[in-house]
Amino acid sequence: MKKQVVAVAALASLVWGAAAQAQELNLYSARHYSTDEALYADFTNATGIKINRVDADDAGIIARLKAEGSASPADVILLVDAARLWRGEQDGLFLPVKSKLLEDAIPASLRATPAADGGIPWFGFSTRARVVVYDKVKIKPEDVDTYEELADPKHKGKLCIRSGAHPYNLSLFGAVTEHLGAQKAEAWLKGLVANMARSPKGGDTDQIKAVASGECQIGVTNSYYLARMMRSDKPEDRAVVEKVGVVFPNQSTWGTHVNIAGAAVARHSKNQANAIKFLEYLASPSAQNYFANGNNEWPVAKGVVTENPALKSMTGGGQFKAETIPISAVGANQVKVQQMLDRVGFK
Repeated sequence: MKKQVVAVAALASLVWGAAAQAQELNLYSARHYSTDEALYADFTNATGIKINRVDADDAGIIARLKAEGSASPADVILLVDAARLWRGEQDGLFLPVKSKLLEDAIPASLRATPAADGGIPWFGFSTRARVVVYDKVKIKPEDVDTYEELADPKHKGKLCIRSGAHPYNLSLFGAVTEHLGAQKAEAWLKGLVANMARSPKGGDTDQIKAVASGECQIGVTNSYYLARMMRSDKPEDRAVVEKVGVVFPNQSTWGTHVNIAGAAVARHSKNQANAIKFLEYLASPSAQNYFANGNNEWPVAKGVVTENPALKSMTGGGQFKAETIPISAVGANQVKVQQMLDRVGFK
């Protein structure tokens, strides 16, 4: 009898332990936005699943997953760039999943190409546009309304941009390569270098401020950095916004380049059901609105409309034309682009 009691107790312990584990989710996240705390709390409140989060940048997360191998505790990987998602897929770090909900909600151009078994390695859940800001006094918007024009000799000494090696620019350049072809894209990159007002430095917010201060007349930034300043209560941010205009390039051709924040189930996830549940939650209207209102990103799930005032103001209350090339193709051009940058001297 004593042995039976011990055996039952041991079995109960195993069952309880498995149940406890099933109510957890280990998230490796490259999103460093404080507003996402509400996003995670909403998921836990709705499901009872606790999120254990590890924060790092995209490259650090990819490196960590490789080092941990099959011993990795990660269940979900959340990254903020298409090229990094593509890299993780190529390195075999993601587990392709089948979810009708996700496939119905997320446009095909904003998710990975299906794997051999039909599963999808990763999905995009929000987008940000790569826009052009300009000095409203010195530059006419029609002179910077395409990416190609940024390399026009008429803009010599006017351009500010962050490092070409940054993922945001690598993805933009990968998209331009997809549109123009490698030869024309490299000539375009050479033109950007020739037009720089200074060597690449700083982040996207710094490019906006440099245009407002007169250090340069044209800058390139992700849309949410400008939207953040537009919604700021700080007088200095408002003063910057008053001095710059914004253009969504290539509205009459292929559309403005958009990058994504996306997520995948980790290859060696021990909580796969919870991981898929979390990805499906990210496609829900409530989560999509957290992306839109918390970090000024555009939702991607079909049928979700944002009321973010800054995003509405930037687009005149309407919708802008976004490019529709597969995000996975943009990531696949990364190595090619890096070689071009070396050849043209884009630091």
